[in-house]
Amino acid sequence: GGGFSTHFDSVDHIEKMMSLDNAFDEVELDAWFERVAKESKKNTWLCEVKVDGLAINLLYEESKLVRALTRGNGVTGEDVTLNIKTIKEIPHQLIGENLPKRVEIRGEVFFPLSKFAQLNDELEEAGKNIFANPRNAAAGSLRQKDPRVTASRPLAMVVHGIGALEGITLDTQSQGYHLMKSWGLPVSQRFKVAKNRLEVKEFIEYYLQNRHGIEHEIDGVVIKVNEREVQKTLGYTSRAPKWAIAFKYPPEEVTTKLLDIKVSVGRTGRVTPFAFMEAVRVSGSTVTNATLHNMEEVVRKGILIGDVVVLRKAGDVIPEILGPVLEKRDGTQRAFVMP
Repeated sequence: GGGFSTHFDSVDHIEKMMSLDNAFDEVELDAWFERVAKESKKNTWLCEVKVDGLAINLLYEESKLVRALTRGNGVTGEDVTLNIKTIKEIPHQLIGENLPKRVEIRGEVFFPLSKFAQLNDELEEAGKNIFANPRNAAAGSLRQKDPRVTASRPLAMVVHGIGALEGITLDTQSQGYHLMKSWGLPVSQRFKVAKNRLEVKEFIEYYLQNRHGIEHEIDGVVIKVNEREVQKTLGYTSRAPKWAIAFKYPPEEVTTKLLDIKVSVGRTGRVTPFAFMEAVRVSGSTVTNATLHNMEEVVRKGILIGDVVVLRKAGDVIPEILGPVLEKRDGTQRAFVMP
């Protein structure tokens, strides 16, 4: 993903940071496979989970981390080097053999799901604005004027690609993965070289079923042509490589009955309404309640006690009521009144 903007210096990437084209269903995915097949009949496919975080470009010169930029507009990003250096997985010095003279490492900074609810609880107790989802929490934590604030947040990073590279040549995308791992970089374990389309689709289906037991948000799977020669043949559009695509998963939504709305009073005297619902399974866990944040939110969503409501997990993590199913109303519902 891109990012927010305030006061960080703008610096050019050596090699442009492209976006990815998306496929939202199997028809669009097959159309992409066919476009690749026109140029290449026998390539393999590198499949990896798509981390929903903040895209970052690390620059190493003579093995030392000299700069870290956000994606920005793809040509120019913001210099967040000091803040990135507080993330413990990111080595300040590459190790091992076969080290490049200069290399750009592409990856995603994310906020671990296990720590996200805890951060929001602390912010809410302190009377501060909470983050809508872990991706915003990652961006907000990284884009702090004071690196000490960033250091206090449990940010993590996973790397998945190489931009500019001097002193080494790569034949395949997967070779880049193994090299990055050997240099001490935090490479995702969740990737596979698929021999054919069926194996690609099995990978997509596996992570659709297992996307909730993972430490970061997954919003899909990225499929790349593995062979660099074929990548060169396919080339790029103005914004994205023609040799890669992101298959996006749909957000999971369910319906349940809103039984009651109760309030809790925080230490600061802040009153927060909570929805109590019939237990329902969504995005890998059973949910019975959800915060409604404040009275304005209850009014804005137009929900009544007794409504059948649509529920999802914001960013697949925090239960969020989207609104009522109006056609299920039968006159027994009642408005919530703030005590």
